[in-house]
Amino acid sequence: MAIGDEGESAGDRIRVLDPGAADEVALVATRMRDTLIEVLGDETGRAMYTMDWLVARVLWHLDASRCTGQVFLAERADGRVAGHTIVRIELDERGQRFGLFATTYVAPASRKAGLAIALLAHGEAWMRAHGLTEAATFTDTFNTKLQKLYIGRGYVMSDAGGGFVRLAKGL
Repeated sequence: MAIGDEGESAGDRIRVLDPGAADEVALVATRMRDTLIEVLGDETGRAMYTMDWLVARVLWHLDASRCTGQVFLAERADGRVAGHTIVRIELDERGQRFGLFATTYVAPASRKAGLAIALLAHGEAWMRAHGLTEAATFTDTFNTKLQKLYIGRGYVMSDAGGGFVRLAKGL
């Protein structure tokens, strides 16, 4: 799907990750680690998870027998994967279903081009298609870039405890 209405050239698009594309699965896993490094610093970000665990986590989101989830890729007109978002159905403390953005990342060189907004829009559409009425994400209190992105799209921030915030909105 072209995303020219999100500020990109008509050749940019959001697409689903093919679980058989090992190089793209590895890229998403690497960028999950990059997110941790960017927010928490190099030492802490690298120490949190092994690359094997991160790859397995990407694939877990794509295994319908274990999770109802999806991985969307933002692909530039030249074919480069510039970002991703991972979504899934989650249960809150009351047992109510909601859509969770597990991670959202756009490579620094491709930021400020609307790709993150396009990824959020696709994730929200996926959530609505699954009958969900709320979308949310959790992030570190210091992740002000992600907070600004979500708040700019109508999400409301609340304290989630333990140094985390929850950003949520109705769909």
